[in-house]
Amino acid sequence: MNSLLLLIILVPIIEIYLLIKIGSLIGAVITILLIFVTAIVGVYYAKYEGINTLKSGLVQLSKNEIPKYEVLSGAAISLGAVLLIVPGFVTDFLGFLLIFPISRKFIFSIFSTRFKYEEKKNNFIDGEFEDIDDDNDRKI
Repeated sequence: MNSLLLLIILVPIIEIYLLIKIGSLIGAVITILLIFVTAIVGVYYAKYEGINTLKSGLVQLSKNEIPKYEVLSGAAISLGAVLLIVPGFVTDFLGFLLIFPISRKFIFSIFSTRFKYEEKKNNFIDGEFEDIDDDNDRKI
């Protein structure tokens, strides 16, 4: 919980610091335009990547396979689009990292080795049974 609180406090401080520094170097108007341009371009590219991910997921479903990567990619693209809408350069950088397929695969590979899930293969068949009394089956 403390790391989340620290993140909530530090991200806006870093964003404000970078906005002031970059604004003093290139000017306030250009900085504001740069924020709007990155948001617009990022959201349109996120839409494009989202549609590609949806198509890929539908192909996986048509092959009767579970679209695990596509579901994670869709969530990452959505988070990346939200980060691109939030004004700031650090959030824009993180948003673009989540939207580009190459960096997204790299991030997924890092987390997949960290959170490894192994399916257990069991050698039994799951089923139901009903116990039938022999007294009911006998004829008088």
